[in-house]
Amino acid sequence: MTDHEQRQDAEAAPLRRTDGKTNGEIGPAERLAMNRTGSFDWDLDTRTLDIDDAGLAVFGVDPATFDASPGALVERLEPAERARLDVTIDEAITGGTNSFNVHFRVPLDDGTPQWTHVQARVLRSKDGKAHRIVGIVRDATAEVTHSAFVLDLEKRRQRQTSIVERTTSAMSRAVTVDDVTAALTGPGGLARLGADGLALGLVENSALNIVALSGESLEALDGLGSGDLERNLPLADAIRSGRPRFITSLAALARRYPVLEPHLGKLRFRAAAYLPLVAQARSLGGLALFYRERTVFNADERILCLGLAAIVAQSLQRAMLFDEEREFATQLQSAMLPPRIQDIEGGEIAVRYHAAWSGRQVGGDWYDVISLPKNRYGLVVGDVQGHDTHAAAIMGQLRIALRAYAAEGHPPATVLARASRFLSELDTDRFATCTYAQVDLATGAARVVRAGHLGPLIRHTDGRVGSPQVRGGLPLGISTEFKDEEYPETRLDLVPGETFVLYTDGLVEEPGADLDTGVEALRNEVSAGPAGAEALADHLSDRLWERWGSGDDVALLVLRRSPDVGSSHAPRLHQYIHQADPEGLSDARAIVRQALADWDMGEFADDAELVTGELLVNVLLHTEGGAVLTLEVLPEPVRRIRLSVQDRSSAWPRRRTPGETSTSGRGLLLLDAVATRWGIEPRGEGKAVWCEIGPAPPPATAAPPSAAEAQAPPAGRR
Repeated sequence: MTDHEQRQDAEAAPLRRTDGKTNGEIGPAERLAMNRTGSFDWDLDTRTLDIDDAGLAVFGVDPATFDASPGALVERLEPAERARLDVTIDEAITGGTNSFNVHFRVPLDDGTPQWTHVQARVLRSKDGKAHRIVGIVRDATAEVTHSAFVLDLEKRRQRQTSIVERTTSAMSRAVTVDDVTAALTGPGGLARLGADGLALGLVENSALNIVALSGESLEALDGLGSGDLERNLPLADAIRSGRPRFITSLAALARRYPVLEPHLGKLRFRAAAYLPLVAQARSLGGLALFYRERTVFNADERILCLGLAAIVAQSLQRAMLFDEEREFATQLQSAMLPPRIQDIEGGEIAVRYHAAWSGRQVGGDWYDVISLPKNRYGLVVGDVQGHDTHAAAIMGQLRIALRAYAAEGHPPATVLARASRFLSELDTDRFATCTYAQVDLATGAARVVRAGHLGPLIRHTDGRVGSPQVRGGLPLGISTEFKDEEYPETRLDLVPGETFVLYTDGLVEEPGADLDTGVEALRNEVSAGPAGAEALADHLSDRLWERWGSGDDVALLVLRRSPDVGSSHAPRLHQYIHQADPEGLSDARAIVRQALADWDMGEFADDAELVTGELLVNVLLHTEGGAVLTLEVLPEPVRRIRLSVQDRSSAWPRRRTPGETSTSGRGLLLLDAVATRWGIEPRGEGKAVWCEIGPAPPPATAAPPSAAEAQAPPAGRR
């Protein structure tokens, strides 16, 4: 292509104007400015500047008045521009370079700035000293302005790309409708959208319901938000028509929607985009974006707004579907669990159920409380393998079967064996785990069995939490397949005021941590929580579900035996000492001493502590279980202490005559020496050894011996 042809193509090609208009041609004045180029020769020795008329025109200097002095040109520059030009020239001369170029602004006579470009070569003598600078000077305004416009355009495009990417990322993590609104209105929500305010409305039964507001928004004003979809308001209009509305002035907004005119004084934004939210041809609602600084929406900005609306619409559609599935799953689970837990005599029960956020992936966790004869209750918490509707269906059948076996009066081991057989006969590949306990609140006796499940926790009256060792069998279903339906029972005792906690693994499973960590956290929360069953269940729900998240179902059952603290005149305490607790004996002694000090009977603390140790050691060494310690004040006819230790052994202690070197056999001798009266009473499956410490009652009012005392070895001081 010849130079002439190239010039013709350049003249014919449409270029972007420097005033921001698109698809326009450069006018003659602009083309003249682009072609204004002159040359100069600067003699550094004589300090004279030879510059042609075209070069002087670039500087806006009349050739008739120019005196060949370089200062006559640079004096027109602003001080900052002059300093920048001087530095560039000095660095080129002293730095040894042979050329330089620089852009600077020259103010014209009409006050407008002109970008000027100087490209020069430094001529040096043989010794390297600069003596001349020759070069060209030209008007570069159009070039620089166009370059700045391109850079600004690229920045805007990068900003738009960032808005789309950040919004897409935030919406991809939204699962529910609440998650979508939180992503839009939460920290950084408006910044992600590049707006100063927003309103999100959903269509519900031919009405518009505003579900999210943030920043400055029209819908935040009274009467302009939720309501009839047929009202002549901008967001409702965009939803009804399915077309976006771009508002670039409040006056235009009032002309189009006259009902808004009285409210214009309350609005601080200058532009708004009302965008319909449509997904798969279904109108979901509308999104309004408000801007304080914007006054126009160019083509790119309109496309950006429509893209944001599409992202939000798709996220809303997905979230609405999830919420519908979630509601279905929750209703299904609720229908299979007891609608309410009955009030019980001698205690209080609280249950909680927390469903995992997994759409139709229904869990198989369950709980149940079964009324049994003689004021006994069957307590069960279990978990069917899997998270789907099949697991929920099996859970419902298994719960009903286990309830039926328990109601027939079978012992706990038989109940689980039959439940395992029932699950196996369902011909399913699922298994289930559970813990089942029969509790007699009158005596505090609890018979517990486990089928591959977590054992219970017991919170004692002093706040300590124990994990009793409950022997277990295989999970239900698996035990029948392996022909091993043995579920050994473990006997536990709940003293008045103690709390029994059953739970499923969802309560203690923490992502990335082992199960022991979660169980220890549960123990700490049970210990720190309030005493009442309902209050403790709420405490555990709030603390642990929030900590672990919602990745698994959780069933929780809390039983508290009613406390028996006596009265202020005759106080009473109960304490269970587990056989496997190495610190239980010393803790019991400390509890007895502290109680007597609190009851103003500290003078009997030494004797009571000694007797407590002797009676408990006898139980822990010679029986198969733990002991229940009861300490109370007998106020009449004289104030004294009654101490009782109950165990599950039917063998009564025998008085012996130990030799001088014997290490045992002196317990009853000590009891006889310290106590005013003592004896043995039968208690259900076991017995209780009791004693009284303090002043003896007057002989005339002394109570006749009980049947147990009549059978006991001779007791009392001699």
